Formats: sequence, structure tokens, C-alpha cells
Amino acid sequence: MMMNNPARPPIVRSHYLGEPKLEFADGREHIDPKIGISRFGPKSYSPRKRHPSYIKVGFIGTAETIASSREWINSTSLGVKADEKHVEFPGCTQDRGFFSQLEFDESWNAQLFNQEVENLVNINKSRIRFESALLLLEEKLDLLSKKDQPPDYIIIALPDILYNKCRVTNFKDKTLGDTHRDLRRAFKAIAMKYRIPTQFLRQQTVDGREKDDPSKVAWNFFTGLYFKAGGIPWGPTGLTPGTCYVGIGFYRALGTRNSKMHTSLVQAFDEHGDGLVLRGPEFTWDNDETRSPHLDETLASQLINYVLDRYQEEMHQTPQRIVIHKSSKYWPEERQGFREGLRNRVKKFDLVSLDTRQSAVRLLPANQYPPLRGTRFTVGDIDYLYTTGFIAELEQFHSLHVPSPIRITDHIGQDTARETLLLEILALTKMNWNSSRLGGKAPITLKFSDLVGEIMREVPTDIEPMPQFMYYM
Repeated sequence: MMMNNPARPPIVRSHYLGEPKLEFADGREHIDPKIGISRFGPKSYSPRKRHPSYIKVGFIGTAETIASSREWINSTSLGVKADEKHVEFPGCTQDRGFFSQLEFDESWNAQLFNQEVENLVNINKSRIRFESALLLLEEKLDLLSKKDQPPDYIIIALPDILYNKCRVTNFKDKTLGDTHRDLRRAFKAIAMKYRIPTQFLRQQTVDGREKDDPSKVAWNFFTGLYFKAGGIPWGPTGLTPGTCYVGIGFYRALGTRNSKMHTSLVQAFDEHGDGLVLRGPEFTWDNDETRSPHLDETLASQLINYVLDRYQEEMHQTPQRIVIHKSSKYWPEERQGFREGLRNRVKKFDLVSLDTRQSAVRLLPANQYPPLRGTRFTVGDIDYLYTTGFIAELEQFHSLHVPSPIRITDHIGQDTARETLLLEILALTKMNWNSSRLGGKAPITLKFSDLVGEIMREVPTDIEPMPQFMYYM
């Protein structure tokens, strides 16, 4: 009697890649953005190619919220002490922290008058109230944009009652169907045409109701402010020169009746962390076999050519290598389309698919600590990478939950060693200038797919969206 031998279990291998360093002023390096800025200053401070020495700050809000917000910013810009679990915020003045002097002037403020606020909150229908609030905010922004010397950056400081009443709306529309809209996202889309970066500042942050540690709040706020004012907080190290890193995502247009219409969304980064937001062509997706949209061969080819053309236009160079990140596997038509688009334009390319969802596959360390961030392990031929976890150099745990690795579900092209690709992914998790976190789970190429898509669906198809990231943060 013959017995079937059980299948051999896959071989498991593990390797620590290390924590990528970041670059700050004068080329100095550190793994942590907070410590690096505290010790050396932001990257663009020296050499001062893009450093904003002075930042003109404007406000849209009531007399009270403008006053309280300005007071909080002034006070916080001098620095914020921290406990042993957080890094002290060094400030944002001419001689400390981000080394930028904040300037204020009454002419850069657009006041929301009490009668305007009362009229808004007393509107019964949610959709009308939402759209009226959006219109009022645009009127105020328009006034500020027409100043002889407009502000560089505008704080939207809404009173709680207005924010809570107008924050979101859900309604049925004859053309759109069931529709959900968010005030922040809709206003960001509108604000692009005025070319002034904006930031919503909640009153719970200003008056101390924010649950996060004050130093953490300050770090996140001023990191975003510095970037939106034109500065570079930090830069990556270890990314391959001459490479364009592309993130491809998809988003639905507003309304359930547009559910089959998707638009490809692309973000392109170079080895310095500079990037572009691009909107690809609309297409119909009606495949019932999977929820993840895919491109046909023609669209994939058109899309990658569009990326290369815009990259050349904005960056004034053609990349030597392309790395495309996507959250779903590449279908045969996509593979062929991207290959055709890259043919005779870029010699080296890698198509990489990353699954950043909660994984059932984990490493169980023998010690008391969770897995190290930067740990790569393979189960058979499948690669996993911990982009959250314990940071050995800082003796800190960086994750809100039990760390779960990301999985490499597809790799086409094979022009780059797998370890190099994983190191690049790890470095790109540290390039979110919207906060001062040491890193996130997904690389910035995919992280911004969701963030940008939320705002992009509010941008009409006949209007070209701004390519700079500052307008989406």
C-alpha cells in the first residue's frame, strides 16, 4: 500500500533591514524626524533653497476663534515641554525649531460675523446648510486671495457649533444618487484655484480638549505648516537616484449612481521625496468578480506615458527607473500596458503590489518585545515586511495596534533585487509631511492614494487639479 507524503512546510526566513535614516539641515542624519529637526533644523534650512524665513499667516473665523487660534499658535511656536514618552517641541521662530518667523496682520483675516454663523446653523436642511457654509468660506478665501499681499497660509478656525453642524452631509440627488460630502475635503478642492494652502484648526485643539499630548499636537501642526509654506521638513536617504516612485489608486466619483465610474489616481515621487499629484483618465469598471478596479492594456499604457510626460515637465528630467506601487495584483492586461508604455522610454522598471491590510501571518518573537520595524521575513516565496513595530534605536514601540506586516503580493519586472525594493518601501513610509510620525504602515505612494482620492472626487472633471501635495494635506 502506497502512502502519500504530506507536503513539506514552507521554509521561513527572517532578516532585519534596519531603520532608514532621514536627512536634515546641512545633510545631517537621524532616524527620527522630531529628534532630527530639534538637533539640526529642517532639511531646507541649510542650504536655504526652499526655506521660508517668514510665513504670513491668515485666518478665516469668528472674532473669538481667530483671537484664540492666534494666541495658541503664538504660544506653541515658542516650544512645548514633553514627558518621557514624547519629544519636546522646540518651537517655530527665527532662532529655534523650524527657524521660520510667523507673521500676523489684521488684513490677512477674514471674519465670520455672528449673524452669518447664526444664519447658517439655523438652516434646517443638511445639504443646503453644508453648501451654504462652503460658499461662505469660499467668499472669505476669495477676499484674502485678492489682497495686494495675500497670506502664505490660511487657518480655518470655525466655532464648534458651525463645524459640528456643517462638517458632513448625506443626501439623495436625482443625478448623483446617495451622496456623502465632507466640508474639509470639499473646501480643499475649492481652495486649489486660489493657490493658498489651508489648514483647519479645531477649537478643541486650541482650548486643550485635544486628547493627544500637547507636544505631539504641536509637532504635527507645525510640520504641516512648514511644508505648506514651501519648506522641506526632512528628506529620505537610501532611495535610488534617478528613480520615479509611482503610486496608483482609484476613487469613486461623488454619488452612488456614479459607482461604476472610476478615475485612476497617480502620485509620482523622486529620490528627494518631491512629488506630484496626477489625475488619470476616467474609465468604467463593471467587473463583478473583484471589488478592486483594474486598467485595460490601452489605459495602462496611456497612464504611464502621462506620468512620464508630466514628470519630465515638472522635474525637468526623465527618470532612469520606474517603480509602481499598487494595492491589488496586476492583471495580464495591466502588465502588458505598462510594459508597452515604458518601452523605449525607461529601461528599468518594477511593478510591485502591496497588501497593507491586517495580516493573519505574524512573527512571534521569543522575547517580550514586539517585532522590530524593518524586519523582513519570507514564508516560502512570499515576502512580508514589518513597517510598524519596535524601534530598537529609540527603545520605543511605534504602532497604535498589534503590529501586522505588509505583504508583497506581486513583483513584475525583476530589475531590482527584492531587498532593495523593501528598503525603499520602508524609507517611503517615513515621507508623510502631514505629521511628524517616525513612519506609517504604507509607503507614501499608497498612503496618499486614499488621502488625495478623498479630495480629488470633489474636483470637477473639467478642472485640472493642482499637482502640489500641499493643497491636499
